[in-house]
Amino acid sequence: MPDIQLGAHTVKSHGIQIARTHMHDWLILLLLVVIEVVLNVIEPFHRFVGKDMLTDLSYPLQDNTVPIWAVPIVAILLPMAIILVYYFIRRNVYDMHHAILGLLFSVLITGVITDAIKDAVGRPRPDFFWRCFPDGKGVFHPVTSDVMCTGVKSVIKEGHKSFPSGHTSWSFAGLGFLALYLSGKVRVFDRRGHVAKLCIVFLPLLVAALVAVSRVDDYWHHWQDVFAGALIGLTVASFCYLQFFPPPYDVDGWGPHAYFQMLAESRNGAESSNNINCFNVLQSELESVYIDSQHGTETSRVNTRDTRPMLEGA
Repeated sequence: MPDIQLGAHTVKSHGIQIARTHMHDWLILLLLVVIEVVLNVIEPFHRFVGKDMLTDLSYPLQDNTVPIWAVPIVAILLPMAIILVYYFIRRNVYDMHHAILGLLFSVLITGVITDAIKDAVGRPRPDFFWRCFPDGKGVFHPVTSDVMCTGVKSVIKEGHKSFPSGHTSWSFAGLGFLALYLSGKVRVFDRRGHVAKLCIVFLPLLVAALVAVSRVDDYWHHWQDVFAGALIGLTVASFCYLQFFPPPYDVDGWGPHAYFQMLAESRNGAESSNNINCFNVLQSELESVYIDSQHGTETSRVNTRDTRPMLEGA
């Protein structure tokens, strides 16, 4: 495991460099936002709904227990706040940047997949009858017996977006990513048997599950919608987490891949520098020895020339 350098890599010292390296990733995130907006604007597929099919689609129309504005808070802002708290403790900008980037990718990819399927499937919600006929009087096509809705167009549009559950997929994408992030930080798989660590990891998943249950309780989704949403969210969260971090059970599972790569490159650079310095020192020493030996040879020659006449005169 590489040497840990706490507090040596902050936003001020390495933030701009990391952001530039991943500039294309941030641009892809913007593209995903645009696609998500487009998928919410276009009209979903209007599936055939016959008179005899309304028996299972006549649940009461009621407000959301978890409003739509609360989903980004639960799925994005809450995990991001925990990531920032960890940054202020460890001062590792690599961890913060890659965790936030992975979290946003997890939620946005999940959102695009979920809404694309919603628009393509067009499954009616359990409360579709009251969306279609607010006055309770059904109107049907005389030939096909398909519904001829008399309600508000925007409400009817939402009524065709049951499968899969967006609240559920977003919650499991964000909180599932947070669960993986925490499992790496607390080293839940260190084989020491501390079950309390599992409670920390399961807490975000419990919150996501409660959001999913509320969608069925509010009659906005069938249970299959919620199950599929949870599966999509967890799957995407796992892929996005492993894109930036080692598996939580890995010995280096507490930090991002880029951090350990940077440490390895720094160590290799330091070793190369030391080798060059050693080579330069050795070369200088050899040159010094060579010069000294040459000087000694010349001195001996001069002494030889000077002593011969004296010996002959004697």
